[in-house]
Amino acid sequence: MSVPYRIEASTGLPADGRGTQLRASEKIPIIARPFVSDRAKKTLDIVEKFVEEECIPADPIYAQQVGSGVVTRFSARPPIMDDLKKRARELGLWNMFLPKNHFKEGAGFSNLEYGLMAEYLGKSHTASEATNCAAPDTGNMEVFAKYGTQEQKDKWLKPLLAGEIRSAFLMTEPDVASSDATNIGLRMHKEGNEWVLNGSKWWSSGAGDPRCKIYIVMGKSDPNNASVYKQQSVIFVPAETPGITIKRMLSVYGFDDAPHGHGHLIFDNVRVPASSMCLGEGRGFEVIQGRLGPGRIHHAMRSIGAAEKALEYMLARLNDPAKKPFGKQLHEHGVMLERVATSRVEIDAGRLQVLNAALMIDSKDAKFALKEIAEAKVFVPKVALEVIDRAIQAYGGAGVSQDTPLANMWAHGRTMRIVDGPDEVHLIQLGRNENKRGKWLLEKIEWQKKRSEELAKSYGFEKRDILQLDRQHSKAKL
Repeated sequence: MSVPYRIEASTGLPADGRGTQLRASEKIPIIARPFVSDRAKKTLDIVEKFVEEECIPADPIYAQQVGSGVVTRFSARPPIMDDLKKRARELGLWNMFLPKNHFKEGAGFSNLEYGLMAEYLGKSHTASEATNCAAPDTGNMEVFAKYGTQEQKDKWLKPLLAGEIRSAFLMTEPDVASSDATNIGLRMHKEGNEWVLNGSKWWSSGAGDPRCKIYIVMGKSDPNNASVYKQQSVIFVPAETPGITIKRMLSVYGFDDAPHGHGHLIFDNVRVPASSMCLGEGRGFEVIQGRLGPGRIHHAMRSIGAAEKALEYMLARLNDPAKKPFGKQLHEHGVMLERVATSRVEIDAGRLQVLNAALMIDSKDAKFALKEIAEAKVFVPKVALEVIDRAIQAYGGAGVSQDTPLANMWAHGRTMRIVDGPDEVHLIQLGRNENKRGKWLLEKIEWQKKRSEELAKSYGFEKRDILQLDRQHSKAKL
């Protein structure tokens, strides 16, 4: 989406003198247009306008309203967020993430249509929460919608959909290699009609927010099961259950992400009713795979938006008349234009990869699109980091300071290569699946060589190298 925005003159945004600005709906890649409804196109334009005019200007206000001091920051409820949520609901921008072909509780859009919208949400710190499309709530709501009982939906999904509460997903642990989910060690054992939980979790995103009322927890309920994939279960744990301690909050390259945050939690004989089990005992892997697939694509969607925002900042810097190193504006230095062009190529390629994965999910489900999701999950964050890094380089010292959002964007972009499974896990699986073709391909290539020899004979000559020379010099005399 490389062409500048066209927002009505009354919006206050500066007009582009070239008259080439396009609305978001007019920048949809042509290959995706047949799959985007007219309603989705109209909503996409509203999303763009809301993000550009209301959310991005609100971002620094939100950050200031969070306040200072650990206790204050993780108790804050910035008033501007409530105002943005009210405005979003007035505009009909609410719960766009739940795909219409899988859930009845959403706004009626496909994964592909939401992917286009999520790109714009990814340009702002406040936009996703303002539209009730923020992680980890999006993935958690999908868990309740897909696997929850009616009682669980009524108790937790309804207030989540209404934006009345927030949630956290607790899987990663500090004492094991959590990239291999079979290592998950939080113990769950049953006593009567209750499950008792003991252990610790960290990088529990959202746990710092006082509005976080429910945890989705993965633990080991049957450690002696012959199948390592049936030893784990997922259970719903109210955040205020006795025995839970939020030990500390974790920083991301120094950023605390308050009031949302990433918590390190301790479970000490935490008791929850047996009815809190999700889907069934021993079905934890089934639940997390159903959750993490869509979550991975959502991260990739928003990362495209972050990359676009970084490119916008880079272009603004390149055209700032006050910045003239060696007597020229930055855009007059060829190396900078090359970086701009490379960024454009990479962003557009990443977008197509994301939309392809979204379309594959729409055609069936996330399991059907595992390869495409993994490809986007690995490729897009790397693109975003490269583009953000180029923008930082263009700004020099300002780029790594609080004077631009770039340093914060890079820090959070870097986490995308770890969350929901590190790159290495996805690449190993992709490589293994790709290598399954190896034996057949060897046989195919050998067959093709043999067939070439047979064809040569049928035309009356012997197959030989077209550059074969066989030139000999006269033999040396004895």
